[in-house]
Formats: sequence, structure tokens, C-alpha cells
Amino acid sequence: MSKIIWAGQSCFQIAVSNSKDHSAQIVIDPFDEKIGLKAPRFSADILLITHNHSDHDNKKIVKGEPFLIEGPGEFEVKGVFIRGISAFHDDSQGKERGRITIYTIEAEGMKFCHLGDLGQSQLTDEQLEEIGSVDVLMIPIGGTYTISSQEASKIISQIEPKIVIPMHYQMPNLKLKLDDVKKFLKVMGKNSIIPQEKFQVKENALPKEGMEIVILMP
Repeated sequence: MSKIIWAGQSCFQIAVSNSKDHSAQIVIDPFDEKIGLKAPRFSADILLITHNHSDHDNKKIVKGEPFLIEGPGEFEVKGVFIRGISAFHDDSQGKERGRITIYTIEAEGMKFCHLGDLGQSQLTDEQLEEIGSVDVLMIPIGGTYTISSQEASKIISQIEPKIVIPMHYQMPNLKLKLDDVKKFLKVMGKNSIIPQEKFQVKENALPKEGMEIVILMP
């Protein structure tokens, strides 16, 4: 069983266990407290950085001695297979905000995908091929710096994941101005979803058909 905790913005800790010998804590995009949110106190075996902006690359707060990945490529660490895929932070080939890295994480017979600060209004065929079939998708929805809720819904249609976890949206104390999660739920045709403190998922409990949206509390 994998356990997913969200700290706010795009920061997650994913705890996976492939077997007794292979368990790993994966942390993605730890942020600096100057954005207004309380920085997480996560430990990690693997640390993924999607791009070098202060709300995504506060490496020094992560405990342990994690294996650091901050760009495209294929990696295998502690029985976890990770692929970094190049993408853009804007919809003009990176001319405004540069590049980011999308990550797919394979463990426990499942594939997780974190889209970072994706700004492309749609993914290319090449990116979709590299991403492949996704079980759990972490997707930005706040607009301004990333895709909007409307664009996110189109990218969800492109990827067709089984579970969607929205991220990078407006929260109390956050100093950035983003859209809130209600806008995304409205676009997705959902009235309200009860937020969870953490989300546990295993391969045989994934939705057999359709798609589930999970809202996490930081």
C-alpha cells in the first residue's frame, strides 16, 4: 500500500513498499516558507525537484540523505522506477518561464505521475507516450503560473488516470494568487468532495472504471 501526504502547493511525500526489502519515502517539490505556508518536515530516500523556483526546490528542509533527481532521465532507486520527462512551464515553448520536469514513479504495481508546474495547454504525443498509463495523477489547477482548471480537465482527458489529486491552488495564508479548488471541481462536474488528511492506495483497490478525484488537506 502507498501512502500520499500533501504539504500544500506541489509538495508531496509518497511512501511506497514493494516488498520487505524495498520501501522508500519519495518527496517532491519542497517549498520555502516565504510563500506563506508552513514548510513540511519530511524525510526522504528520493527527492524529486520539478524546477528551480523557491516554491518547489527547498532541498535543505528535507531530512535524510535522499537520492536527488532534478531533470529528465530514467532512474531506479530502492526498487522504485522513476522517469523524468521534459515539459514547459508556459504555453509558449518555455519562453516565459522555462522548462520543468514531469515525473512518473512506478512502485507496488502502480504508476504515479506528478506534472510539476505544467503550463502547456496540452501535452504532446511524445510526452503522452513517455508518461504512459497512469494510476494516480497529481496535477496543478490554479492558473496564472500553471494550467487553469479548464486546461487541467483537458490534460486529464489526454492522460485518463484512475485517480486525480489536484495541487498548486489557492489556500489560506498562501501569498500567491491562484484559483481555488472549487473552480476545478465545478469544471469536473463535482459538487463537493470531503478532503482527506492522507490518501492510501493499493493496486487491487484502484477504480475499475471511471475516475476518482481525491482532495487532500495539507
